[in-house]
Amino acid sequence: MLSCGHVGLYCLIVRNNHLCLCVRLYRWKVDGGYIDMDLNYNLVEGNLLINHPHATHHGGVYQCIATNVFGTIVSREAKVQFAYLQNFSRKSRNTVSVREGQAVVLLCGPPPHNGEIKYSWVFNGRPSFLLQDTRRFVSQRTGNLYIAKVEASDVGNYTCVVRNMMTNATAYSSPTPVVLRRDAVMGEYEPKIEVQFPESLHVTKGSSVKLECFALGNPVPSITWRRTDGNPLPGKIKINHSNGVLEIPYFRPEDAGVYECVAENSRGKNVAKGQLWVQTLKDVHMAIEANLQWECKASGKPKPVYRWLKNGEPLVLEVRMAKHCGRLAVPRINLLDSGMYQCLAENEHGAIYASAELKVVASSPDFSSSPVKKSMLIQRGGEVIMECRPHASPRASISWRRGGEFLKDSTRRTIMGDGTLRISNISESDGGRYTCVARNPFGTSSSTGTLVVKEPTKITVPPLSVDATVGESIVLPCEVSGDSSLGPTFKWFFNGKLIDFNRQDHFEMIGGSAGDLMVRNIQLKHSGKYVCMVHTVVDSVSAAAHLIVRGPPGAPEGLIVGEITDSTAQLSWESGPDHHSPVITYSIQARTPFSIGWQAVRTVPDSVPGQMFHATVIDLNPWVDYEFRVVASNNVGVGEPSMQSKQIRTKAAVPEVAPGNVSGGGGRRGELVIQWEPIPEELQSGEEFGYVVAFRPLGTSTWKQTVLASPDASRYTFRNDSVPPLSQFEVKVGVYNNKGEGPSSHVVVVYSAEEEPSEPPSRVWTRTLSASEIEVYWEPITQTASSWKIIGYEVLCWEEGMQESDAEMVRVTDTAAILSGLKGSTVYLISVRAQNSAGAGPSSPAVNVTTKKPPPSQPPGNIEWNLTNSKIFLSWEHVKAMGNESEVTGYKVLYRQNWLGKTSVVETNRTSMALQVPSGEDYLIEIKALSDGGDGSSSGPIRIPKMSSLNSNGHFSSAPCKIYLNMYCL
Repeated sequence: MLSCGHVGLYCLIVRNNHLCLCVRLYRWKVDGGYIDMDLNYNLVEGNLLINHPHATHHGGVYQCIATNVFGTIVSREAKVQFAYLQNFSRKSRNTVSVREGQAVVLLCGPPPHNGEIKYSWVFNGRPSFLLQDTRRFVSQRTGNLYIAKVEASDVGNYTCVVRNMMTNATAYSSPTPVVLRRDAVMGEYEPKIEVQFPESLHVTKGSSVKLECFALGNPVPSITWRRTDGNPLPGKIKINHSNGVLEIPYFRPEDAGVYECVAENSRGKNVAKGQLWVQTLKDVHMAIEANLQWECKASGKPKPVYRWLKNGEPLVLEVRMAKHCGRLAVPRINLLDSGMYQCLAENEHGAIYASAELKVVASSPDFSSSPVKKSMLIQRGGEVIMECRPHASPRASISWRRGGEFLKDSTRRTIMGDGTLRISNISESDGGRYTCVARNPFGTSSSTGTLVVKEPTKITVPPLSVDATVGESIVLPCEVSGDSSLGPTFKWFFNGKLIDFNRQDHFEMIGGSAGDLMVRNIQLKHSGKYVCMVHTVVDSVSAAAHLIVRGPPGAPEGLIVGEITDSTAQLSWESGPDHHSPVITYSIQARTPFSIGWQAVRTVPDSVPGQMFHATVIDLNPWVDYEFRVVASNNVGVGEPSMQSKQIRTKAAVPEVAPGNVSGGGGRRGELVIQWEPIPEELQSGEEFGYVVAFRPLGTSTWKQTVLASPDASRYTFRNDSVPPLSQFEVKVGVYNNKGEGPSSHVVVVYSAEEEPSEPPSRVWTRTLSASEIEVYWEPITQTASSWKIIGYEVLCWEEGMQESDAEMVRVTDTAAILSGLKGSTVYLISVRAQNSAGAGPSSPAVNVTTKKPPPSQPPGNIEWNLTNSKIFLSWEHVKAMGNESEVTGYKVLYRQNWLGKTSVVETNRTSMALQVPSGEDYLIEIKALSDGGDGSSSGPIRIPKMSSLNSNGHFSSAPCKIYLNMYCL
């Protein structure tokens, strides 16, 4: 089927009388003669259907002719041929000899064919086609195989395969052998583009175009695509075969342009480019007597020649017409020039068409779509422009009248070339009705509007420039006078931007009919120009004021640290913005690795005035890293600090601070223990910091010294067995670093270590509490048995038959202790010894004690419960103790609400109990047997669900996972 659609015909619908002129007449030609419709041809909506096509009878050149009320156009010619594919020649192909690294092109040489064909290559007879990549490319224009850089793996036989896409017939060429030459290896060279697209290519609108580009080179070149006009490639573009093919589907005018293929490797690059364009004529509707000029351009080799058709027939040029190189000029067009025009560009390879309609319009003036404005409001003293733009073909001449008097140009009134009436310096007398009169050869028409003169709007109370302080609120007034019927609207602008009151928390319009602006909680950012603009339908006026906001100073700038000593630093800086209030003073702050945040430091001068931009920081610690910053203050407040300085370190010096809280005492017999508070790192003043510890017996004159080369040391112990217990020593601790020795602390008196207690506690006795607990008592030792304060006792406990060295030890400060976690029915030995700062004294004689029998191992069984509103009745079986267990003396019931509730305990010597509990809650209950040996095994938690309006009972067996529950409805 041959299609005659999209040939450029238009449908005109005349809505007033519902006449639709969309009728088309289609005719077809073959080889220049019109076709008579018969059994072999059918016309389906303009398309030609060929029944039982045959190469002998139906081959040829076809063309569609379409006609409607606007004219006739012809389609491009379509050549009908019948697809076929012959076989390749069976002649053997020559061997191709190539060096490794060199490029090679294998020619396909397809056999005679007609219809679209597809090219592929087979390597060494394999069943699959050769895959294309950045190194290998098959051109669908020539069928040739291109290998950019030959490798050893490329040696073998190559066969070209051609398939007819219409008949699906396939033909195979004879193999082309490729062998490697061994005489040399090809060196690197720059890309050479072997496959490229035409320099100029005409593309039909809506069609798909494919551009091929492939380069030979060593190393293998990379391929990229771009447009030379800098615009990005359209998103619909497809790039495949490792960038060797660029496809543009659904070609549109905006896709036209110069496309560039860039091949590049490490040795250089090569570029190929070509221009794609689409040519269309545009429909035009022009007034009679206007001048028409159409241009039609095409490219091709050889250069195309042009012909013009009107309504499907060759255009007969009149004297007034001219055509040259695709251009058609028709001056002073008339109604007979209307119709369908076609430009035909052709050369020996074919022809292309472009179509358009020329519609010549002739009509009298008509104001229906663009009348004169009915009512125009203008302020007195202003200017008005009244437009008069009737639709007329040809163009109408324009005149104006006021009432019955036609107007002429004057000093205040001007009728401009396009018919517009302009009146300046309006007075009240200019008010009234104005009529525009339009004339052309086909008739006359007019349109009238009324001019109303209003008094101009004036701002009577404008905003005034004002100063304000951060945090204050001010009102900028804006009141107007004028014609109240105009309904003035107020707008405020801040620094040229319209204030959006819905998004600004600081701005509010107040004042009712006035447009006063309130600025609340003013900040520095609110400094600037404020404009009140008043709009009416006739005019617009504005008034401006400046708001100066005074605030704390901005941050000082350019802080520099100059000369540095062990305790001082020279600082200099530049002033920051003063925010409309002069700086009064500057203060310096410092930060060290040891400080908590920024701290104020002392300076010279003590108070730095606002006109001074340097100061000396004093009383710094030696050998400490410091950062500094400067803060400015004015009458409004304290400003933001400057950027901190670079970190600097003060110079080292001899330490000036002695250790504090020197004390001592304690330790083992024969020891003198001395303690002190270490000097903080920020006060060590230099490297190699340490301590000098000096001591002497009280009443002597010679100091004994030792040096501790550790800045973290806080304790020194002198050991000598000849030192009597509790001897008094004078002690002092000094400091030093690599710069010298610093001061020492005050002299304090420290006692040497005391002796251990010499006697054991007396009258040790025990009491068995249960199978796992024993209580131990003893008498404290007398003060004479110890030369210093007793600080506690150690209680030793071990099983009979074991050594005292294996005993468990409990330390207490009282004269009683409870030992727990013991075994039942077991004999233990108990001993006690006193302890002071020197150590533990001798142990008391061991005392024997036997724990009670273990509690019953069986839990209460067969537990039954009954719940009635607020009471739970429980009963269980009596627990019988085994022979080696303590006898049961009673029972303990534990209950709580849910898992996290507080547990309550009730004891009884019976095997039943009633619990008074609130209704409406779940309860968890456990039951244990009581004995002299302690609590027996638990029954495990029994859950009794809440029953606010039910009676229920249950039975719990001691066997695991057996709970029986019955419920009864009241």
